Amino acid sequence: MGTESENNGVLKEGFLVKRGHVVQNWKVRWFVLKSDRLLYYKYEGGKRDSCHRGTIPLSDCKITCPYLEYENRPLVMKLQTSTSEEHFLEACMREERDEWAAAIGAVVQNLNPHGALTTSPSQVKGSTSLQLHNVNLSQVVDSMYDVHNGIRLCSHVEQGSSYTNCFSGSAVVDWLVFNKLALTRVEAVTLASALLDEASLRPIGIRSADALRNAALGEQFLDDSTALYCFSQSFHKRGSVKAEKSRSAVELSGKVVKRGYLLKQGHKVKNWKVRLFVLRAEPGFLHYYDPSKDDITPVGSISLRCCLVSALDDNGIPSGVKGKIQGNLFKIITQTDTHYYIQAPTHEERMDWIQAIRKLT
Repeated sequence: MGTESENNGVLKEGFLVKRGHVVQNWKVRWFVLKSDRLLYYKYEGGKRDSCHRGTIPLSDCKITCPYLEYENRPLVMKLQTSTSEEHFLEACMREERDEWAAAIGAVVQNLNPHGALTTSPSQVKGSTSLQLHNVNLSQVVDSMYDVHNGIRLCSHVEQGSSYTNCFSGSAVVDWLVFNKLALTRVEAVTLASALLDEASLRPIGIRSADALRNAALGEQFLDDSTALYCFSQSFHKRGSVKAEKSRSAVELSGKVVKRGYLLKQGHKVKNWKVRLFVLRAEPGFLHYYDPSKDDITPVGSISLRCCLVSALDDNGIPSGVKGKIQGNLFKIITQTDTHYYIQAPTHEERMDWIQAIRKLT
């Protein structure tokens, strides 16, 4: 478990959330991809452990991405080693998950050039959308509900009647294609029609209701900005919707600009914890979540109106910062003079976050 050699030949590194083997809870770990294995480390306080906590050998490893068996965790991939040991890893974004899967897949391919056992993200998503009978419609709706990446609920007016918490047919199709749950708009319409059949979605307003009544004449779901739909009342809303009820709907209605894992120092107990940060615009808010929990209610939020954000010098420990730290610190001071101390995993990510936050202040 030495550290000198482990710093050499790093192909990719970053935070992922890992499900435990014995106690099946989810914990944030720092992962380092090497030419034949994946190492993971624990963060103690604000600093990474010098010795890795575990190793995943990648020779003859099978990758399943996306792995959609966990409700409220749509960003998981599964690694199955040559000894059939399974590891479940969650990323903070679809792009990040797919980058990890591709990087691990490349290592597996190099180790097994004549028979790599890798399932690529595009292959899985493509086969899912082409074979509708294999799609888990409940998971599709769960993903649509997701506070971070789900479909945006809006208000519409149709022929003098006002409708709230709804979305247009074209918005549903856009969302399904953008999230690669369907390859084409035609496939997305077929998938959306299945959601109507299962009563996960229902038409509201004249345009969509007429289309459903006349379904025998063609496709019952309309890829149309004037056809309105909403979630069925019979569908039990899960964690993400609870989160919207428990926190200001205005706060969570903003467009997601950036998301990622950062370390945050607590206010009362000055310990460091990894949090999933989600930056939203219009209105400008920075929400942070406990990535170990299935419930996606924010742990806290930072209003960015008139706030100040700045990088902190990594030479020594700045005033207000406690404990051992890795570095790449920055500070946010709110309009009410609350100070937040945050660490990014790398210097580049620190600058990216600072620039993104400054645009919203």
